Amino acid sequence: MKELTRVNHIGLRVSDFEQSTAFYKKLGFEYIAGPIGPEPVAIVEHPCGININFILNASKSDGVNVLMDIDEKMTGYTHVALEVSNLHSVIENLTNLNIPLSGGPMTHPTGASIFIRDPDRNVIEFIEYNGTSQL
Repeated sequence: MKELTRVNHIGLRVSDFEQSTAFYKKLGFEYIAGPIGPEPVAIVEHPCGININFILNASKSDGVNVLMDIDEKMTGYTHVALEVSNLHSVIENLTNLNIPLSGGPMTHPTGASIFIRDPDRNVIEFIEYNGTSQL
């Protein structure tokens, strides 16, 4: 579809507004609005323009991400990949923030990546993209 211009926002169901807001604030996201609406929804945004809508109606989890942590593979979005300019610097920042890596560092034909989990075990990839694909 030629009318597409960009991703507008990421909808992320979370179990605890304050906990999620505090975690994403460590990653540079700023509170914009909410909770608002019937779901309800709260909005955070990074200065680079990445917008996340927290959908605030998740049940407390047992620490398992059903898309990533169980043997049966279900359909759905498994992670978001955030492009970064310096992966080494991101790793240092995460270490200083006491946010552990859940995967990586790993290299692949399009760059290098690391992975973390947010408080609800949602996966976030940080990728230093080299601008080419050899796939």
